[in-house]
Amino acid sequence: MKSWGTQNESAVTEFILLGFPEAKQLCKLLFIFFLTTYILTVAGNLIIISIIQVDYSLHHPMYFFLSNFAFMQIWYTTVTVPKLLYGLFVKCNTISMGACFAQCYFFFLLGGIENFLLAIMAYDRYVAICYPLRYNNIMTSSFCWKLAFGCWVGIFIGSLLPVIFLARLKFCGENTLNHFFCDVSPLLKLSCSDTSLLKSYFFSLMWVIVFGTLAFTLVSYINIISAIMKIPFTTGRQKVFSTCGSHLTVVILYYCAIIFMYVRPRESYSFQEDKWISVFYSIVTPLLNPFIYCLRNKEVKNALQKIVKIKIF
Repeated sequence: MKSWGTQNESAVTEFILLGFPEAKQLCKLLFIFFLTTYILTVAGNLIIISIIQVDYSLHHPMYFFLSNFAFMQIWYTTVTVPKLLYGLFVKCNTISMGACFAQCYFFFLLGGIENFLLAIMAYDRYVAICYPLRYNNIMTSSFCWKLAFGCWVGIFIGSLLPVIFLARLKFCGENTLNHFFCDVSPLLKLSCSDTSLLKSYFFSLMWVIVFGTLAFTLVSYINIISAIMKIPFTTGRQKVFSTCGSHLTVVILYYCAIIFMYVRPRESYSFQEDKWISVFYSIVTPLLNPFIYCLRNKEVKNALQKIVKIKIF
């Protein structure tokens, strides 16, 4: 650290990620758990991407967006887990300020992309179920590419401003982050600058992104359910609803965790609770998603079985 002006304080040049000190006796078990989870997450999402690329029957919009989602999930978990594993292995996990802000930026970026991809996937199911005859005319290849490109590039640019503001804060004295990665809330708490305006800006932005995409997704599903209820036969309803069951499961898991984590009053909650909630939505959920899409989606299961049979026979 270096001296900061004439005050009896020091400017922070690196942070210490505290991780899970309450589970110090379980470090080896946590390391094995997170390593296994990371390997399965990356492998599972790579399998989904590979299946969609190999099987021509899956070359339509629903699976184009699913492959984007799987690709995003690989990087989403990669932003935090390798650094977490390193910290569990060496017992003292430090991170430079530049690396910390970069981690914060990419975590915020990929989280935003996840929200928008879930909304786009809900819109795709809405068009497929409510306007089946016009589906191919609406969800054209060029339109799907524009949606995906706009999602990735738009969030990439839009996420810069909050992190630039965050990086301009002063950090002096205490440099221990009570988290396993560089998240916004512990960074704001650690800063010796006035963070009230930035805190309001950041959480207002979170409200807009989370509830804006959630509202869009809910409207899509209200219309989907309304269309399904008009189908006269129960078996027909089940067949149509099965095409969006996997996506709906992922939406429920993701938004329940993210709303509880970010869109709530901060004063009555501890960072200890936040860390374990973060483990669920940033590590466990990306692990569950490939299994949800493979086990609940008949087309993906059939494509996987076909590829396995070809490889074997």
